[in-house]
Amino acid sequence: MTSQELTEQIFKKRSFLCVGLDTDLDKIPTYLLSEEDPVFSFNKAIIDATHEYCVAYKPNIAFYEAMGIKGWQALQKTIEYLHQEYPEIYTIADAKRGDIGNTSRMYAKAFLEDLNFDSITVAPYMGKDSVEPFLEFTNKHTILLALTSNEGAFDFQTLQTEGEELYKKVIKTSKGWKNAENLMYVVGATKAEFLGDIRKLIPENFLLVPGVGAQGGSLEEVCKYGMTKNVGLLVNSSRKIIYASDSSNFAEIAGAKAEALQQQMAQELDKLQ
Repeated sequence: MTSQELTEQIFKKRSFLCVGLDTDLDKIPTYLLSEEDPVFSFNKAIIDATHEYCVAYKPNIAFYEAMGIKGWQALQKTIEYLHQEYPEIYTIADAKRGDIGNTSRMYAKAFLEDLNFDSITVAPYMGKDSVEPFLEFTNKHTILLALTSNEGAFDFQTLQTEGEELYKKVIKTSKGWKNAENLMYVVGATKAEFLGDIRKLIPENFLLVPGVGAQGGSLEEVCKYGMTKNVGLLVNSSRKIIYASDSSNFAEIAGAKAEALQQQMAQELDKLQ
């Protein structure tokens, strides 16, 4: 899916919501544990209940890797279900990979070719040769960690280097990498006050913004500083939606939570007119 096609979906659905599929066996309704594949059963129910309110899904790969082969199978079934039933949905492998040469190339092949995700999150701190293997997939997006939403982001990302913060240097440098037009960037919603400066560096690129909801980020603030005329935002919500309830009607409640967030996003989109 190209950036233009993603933008078209955003305006069509009046939503720039990404639902995080951080599926944890300890948190899903207990009655699902008797299913042959409880993770896929949970994901399918969430997807069916929320797909009309969102434009993207983002499985957090660690939750699937932790379950071994069964987790990988559930992940594959989830992505295949999305491609088959809801092909208009954008998919993000939240894998945060990053290594050099052939290692990155194999990571890229695993997620962008074999599992056929539309995009993957990548840690950029090993530099160009750790990212360009992902960018070789010119029909996909590579989403660089720029300024994350966690408390420890200030340990390194905002350190001054040669008179500017490290995260700014990362963004500036990445713009010179091969096929950089296919880059997106992660900027945490809890860092909304930094978005103005970030938009000066990358005025058109899509930003994946986690941290709205359970982590306390403000949707209004994110839109105020980060939205472009073409929107340019994917705002992720995970726990607030998928774990809104552990009852038998958990999917219905998740759908209501997604709809409420979509309605807020529609109001922000109205401000562009």
